[in-house]
Amino acid sequence: MEKVLLAEDDATMVGLLKTLLKMEGFEVIALDVNPGFAAAVQPERPHALFIDVHLGGQSGMKILQSIRKNRDTANIRVIMTSGLNMRDECIRNGANAFLLKPFMPDDLISVLK
Repeated sequence: MEKVLLAEDDATMVGLLKTLLKMEGFEVIALDVNPGFAAAVQPERPHALFIDVHLGGQSGMKILQSIRKNRDTANIRVIMTSGLNMRDECIRNGANAFLLKPFMPDDLISVLK
């Protein structure tokens, strides 16, 4: 079973994503979005990371950059999301894909597969 880690500060969105992804056969873990998030990724060995650009006290873009700088996490698939169209900036910073909120569940599943 492929594992997806979530970095999302909206509890409703976390619940929806967990339900959707579990129905599609993924193992889903929502990690606390804190300064140690990037370090917590490595031991989980996920198939993909789903990161919101705008997190309460932290920048999803900074998380993305620290994941790309770490040799052990640099190759993890990262999907960034935001209510603002930040596709170009996310891709430039190393994201594999970007989804503009609100997105259709099928779009997320196709990006993950």
